[in-house]
Amino acid sequence: MSTCHSAEFVALLDAGAQYGKVIDRKVRELNVGTELLPLNTDPEELRRKGFKAIIISGGPESVTSPDSPRCDPGIFSLGIPVLGICYGLQLINNIFEGKVEKKEAREDGQFDVTVETDCPLFSSLEARQSVLLTHGDTVTSVAPGYRVVARSGDMVAALAHESRPFYGVQFHPEVDLTTNGRVMMRNFLYKVAGCTGNFTMDNREASCIAEIQRCVTSGTKVIVLVSGGVDSTVCAALLHKAIPSDSIIAVHINNGFMRLDESTQVVRALNGLGLKVRYLDASEEFYSARTTVGGTRETPALRDVVEPEDKRRIIGDTFMRVIEDELSRLGLDTSTCLLAQGTLRPDLIESASALASHTADAIKTHHNDTALVRGLRDRGRIVEPLKDFHKDEVRQLGRDLGLSEAFVERHPFPGPGLAIRVLCARNAFRDSSYAATRDSVSAFLAGRGTYELSPEQRETMQAVSSTDLSSVLLPVRSVGVQGDSRSYSYAVALSSPSAQPNWELLISLAKIIPRLQHNVNRVVYVFGPAVTSEPQDVTPTTLTPDVLELSRLVDDAAHSALRAAGAVRRLAQMPVVLLPLDFEGDSQRRSVVLRPFITRDFMTGVPAVPGRDIDVLVVASMVAAVAAVPGVSRVLYDLTAKPPGTTEWE
Repeated sequence: MSTCHSAEFVALLDAGAQYGKVIDRKVRELNVGTELLPLNTDPEELRRKGFKAIIISGGPESVTSPDSPRCDPGIFSLGIPVLGICYGLQLINNIFEGKVEKKEAREDGQFDVTVETDCPLFSSLEARQSVLLTHGDTVTSVAPGYRVVARSGDMVAALAHESRPFYGVQFHPEVDLTTNGRVMMRNFLYKVAGCTGNFTMDNREASCIAEIQRCVTSGTKVIVLVSGGVDSTVCAALLHKAIPSDSIIAVHINNGFMRLDESTQVVRALNGLGLKVRYLDASEEFYSARTTVGGTRETPALRDVVEPEDKRRIIGDTFMRVIEDELSRLGLDTSTCLLAQGTLRPDLIESASALASHTADAIKTHHNDTALVRGLRDRGRIVEPLKDFHKDEVRQLGRDLGLSEAFVERHPFPGPGLAIRVLCARNAFRDSSYAATRDSVSAFLAGRGTYELSPEQRETMQAVSSTDLSSVLLPVRSVGVQGDSRSYSYAVALSSPSAQPNWELLISLAKIIPRLQHNVNRVVYVFGPAVTSEPQDVTPTTLTPDVLELSRLVDDAAHSALRAAGAVRRLAQMPVVLLPLDFEGDSQRRSVVLRPFITRDFMTGVPAVPGRDIDVLVVASMVAAVAAVPGVSRVLYDLTAKPPGTTEWE
């Protein structure tokens, strides 16, 4: 952005937020331009560029830490409005000499807050608002000159300066889980900052094609990996439109972790689009692949690996090696041709790429953003026309390009495939916090102990007291995102002898438990007889042929039942996850988690609630189909929103 720019811009100061680019996108959707800058940007630079306002993002750090990232207090002397989000609120309160402390309860998920409707941020809204909260620290003493304009129970949820245009919200107005977040952002931009909305987005398709044509010089070959998912398909379709077809080498790699018959179906469908796909069966190469981490540590072969991040790194690096081998067979190499990927903005955010954030915490390594990929990117050998897009935007672009709804609406399937939908383990995971966490969850459900609960949460617990719910703590790790940071934590499994559980009550309970139990990031329901004691051990599980075959069969059983009921489009996606747990105790079988998930922005989302979002009969048919597969112990249903649990378990 330059000072001669006629469009209105706001500065987005990045404190390492997982949702930094979601803020960017939300502001641009409201016809105001943004520039993403480091948190410590010099106020003089901000003044010179003539920004209309400043937004300080959330972040994974604690303002109570002496090493936490800081902004220059001089930004509050520029005479322009400032909005702090999550960490940004805490930073503002801290700079103005308020107090922030870590509380016993943390909030990661969708909660109701009460807002002061006379505050300009909440103009035209009702007093009760559903928002996404992700924090462990909270304001305990409000800075002089500020007033509380929203609360979550007894916790401060928003602040406003009494005379200057400075605001802070503990929740995330930029994401879809904050129901009226768009209105709040619009209020800040238009009613507080005085924007008029004179920024318009460039034509997205034309801008993507122009970028491809800029990167791909005449005679350069481009290899594009096509999985059959919407991202890689749209990327390939853009290439097809932007450059001569004889410049494009479309490759589908079967890494051995595809769903049942998927490679055959994908190649047939993509060839139908005129892409002339080359099919490579590299499954044996992937199974035996290794990689080096940190320049020194060599991993075991992939078939023997249990660490989720190692699995992702090996798969990402092996994709690159398979590509290089194929190029060599064609008389090409990565120094003379380009690699095109359907990388999206959320991929880069979750793997903490510098392309998306200056200081974000890595949630998981994406196969299209490993160290080898970053090296090629640094050398200008990668084309990623979708890197500023989110999933729903890619789907719309696919429609604009003329792709069929069958492609556009396909449920996402991760590049590493079933490899990350199999939780691998040789031993039960019980760290020093396991017993205390298990006992604390049991005591909480039994009504013992004192907790900070809102009136609504107390009502939930009152209802729980009259049920026959049991809980166990599963001895496995699940990946989550809590307070903008990655967490590897436990999952709580609820069960009941009742034939039909109260799903709304279970969903409410799944919000409360991780809020109070910081070592828990996921809550599931176990179908069948009540589970009263946790599995003592795990069924040893790695990526062996029999395990992968079981994963394919249960995935196919669940999705076939979903398709037969015509319910596929009710969900954004449905990971089917294999757990190394036998609830009956013979340590031979494994259990299966269904994760029906609803999201628009694919950065946040909620579980599909049986009886509301998906018919209970459809759920029952999926459970029955999966339970009938030989080798399955129990079927579980994931009740967790994102955050605190990620969409995938690894």
